[in-house]
Amino acid sequence: MTDTSARLLSLLSLLQTRREWTGPELARRLSVSARTVRRDVDRLRDLGYPVHATLGSVGGYRLEAGTAMPPLLLDDEEAVAIAVGLRGAAGGAAGGAVAGIEETSLRALAKLEQVLPDRLRRRVGALHTHSAPLAEPPAGPAADPETLTLLASASRDRERVRFGYRAKEGDQTRRLAEPQGLVWAGRRWYLVAWDVERAGWRTFRVDRMDDPAGTGVRAGPRELPGGASAAEFVRGALAASRPSVQAVLLVHVSAEELADRYRVSDAEVEPVDEHSCVLRLAADSMEYTALRIAYLDVDFEVREPAELADRLRELGARLVRAAG
Repeated sequence: MTDTSARLLSLLSLLQTRREWTGPELARRLSVSARTVRRDVDRLRDLGYPVHATLGSVGGYRLEAGTAMPPLLLDDEEAVAIAVGLRGAAGGAAGGAVAGIEETSLRALAKLEQVLPDRLRRRVGALHTHSAPLAEPPAGPAADPETLTLLASASRDRERVRFGYRAKEGDQTRRLAEPQGLVWAGRRWYLVAWDVERAGWRTFRVDRMDDPAGTGVRAGPRELPGGASAAEFVRGALAASRPSVQAVLLVHVSAEELADRYRVSDAEVEPVDEHSCVLRLAADSMEYTALRIAYLDVDFEVREPAELADRLRELGARLVRAAG
C-alpha cells in the first residue's frame, strides 16, 4: 500500500471516530502539513465520502451523511464486536427493546460475514457455537430504532431536541431537552437529559416519546449531579420512584445463597449471620409480593408490614383448599 493510500485510510478512520476535527489537529495526527490534509480531503470527496469543511483561521472537517452509505473502516476487534452483537440481536437477545431489530440484524450480519476475513469469521463462529443464553429475556416496550439513533447522536453532539412526552398518568406535554445519554434498564430504554424549560435533570422513557426532532441548537457541556454517569443517574431515579412501602423478611439462609437462588441485588440483602439474612423488597402489590416470596423455597418470617402476613395466610389457605 502506498504512503498516500495508507494516509487516506488513516484520515478516514479519524473522521469516523469524532464529530469534527480541526485542520491542525488532523495534520498533527497524520504528521503532515495542513495543505496535505486539504489535498487528502479532496481525494476522499472524489471517492464519494461527504467531508464537510468549515472556513476560518483554524478550519474544521467532519464526515457527514451522504446519499449513499460509503465503506466503513473497522479494526479486528470492532468487526468481531459488531458481528457478535448482530448475532445476539438477530436471535432475540435484545429482548424486544428495539422494534424490528431481529430482521434488520440478520440482513446486516449477512453482509458483514460475507467480507470478514477467515480468522475473524472463525472467532465469531466460535463465540456463537460455544455460548448460549440461559433463557430468553422477557420483552419490554419496543423503542423505535430511528428514535434511538437520533437521541444517541444528539447526546454525542450536545444538540437540543424537542419531543412530545406521555407521562405515566397519561398527560401529554412538549419538551425541550439537552440529551446526555441513553440507558437500557429494566427492559426499557431511558434518556437522561437536561429539561430546558423545567431547569433540571430528568429521565424520559423512550417508548413514551413522540416525534423527537433535533433543533440544530448546540448546548454547552453539563455535568450530572455528583459527577454521576447516565447509568448511575437512571439507577438512582428508578430507586427513588419505587413505592415507599417495603416488605422486610428474615430469611433462614445465608445472604450469598439467597442472592444466588432468588436473584436479588446486594442492596436488597443484609447478612445477619452465616445462616440468615434480611431481605427488603419494594411492595407495590402485596398480592404479587406474597406470591413471589412464597416461591423462595426457604423458611422465612415476615417482619413488616402486617398486611403482607395477612396476604400470605390467605394465599396459604387457598393453596391448601386447592390441594385438598
